Amino acid sequence: MTKKHIRINMEDSEGARYDIKLDGNVTREKVLKIFEMMDLMNIEEEQEPTNMDSVGSKISNIVDKFFPMGKFTSTNILEKYEDEYNEPVKLSIISTYLSRFATKGRVNRTRNGREWTYQTIKIPQKQQ
Repeated sequence: MTKKHIRINMEDSEGARYDIKLDGNVTREKVLKIFEMMDLMNIEEEQEPTNMDSVGSKISNIVDKFFPMGKFTSTNILEKYEDEYNEPVKLSIISTYLSRFATKGRVNRTRNGREWTYQTIKIPQKQQ
């Protein structure tokens, strides 16, 4: 098993900076605890403006819009992509982006027979 390295740099609304470094056996639960800590400290993630010109942002939009919960495959994304944007895209391109999303912790990726299934990772929100 390879060692993972994650570094998170944050700045709150008052200008204080936070550097968090995770090395070794980094699990989903540990990352979720970091996000919970950020929530307790009222540190919000910067929202990058979405550029719908790139294939990756379009695939991300499809995942968010049509599959916020439940499992999906790259073929499901391909069908929705072509319906939504009325343009062709190769299945291999979609698979590559979904693999990248899994590496970045945006979706869970599991092998199911001959294909991969994906599921969006939702960070639990505090009840107000």
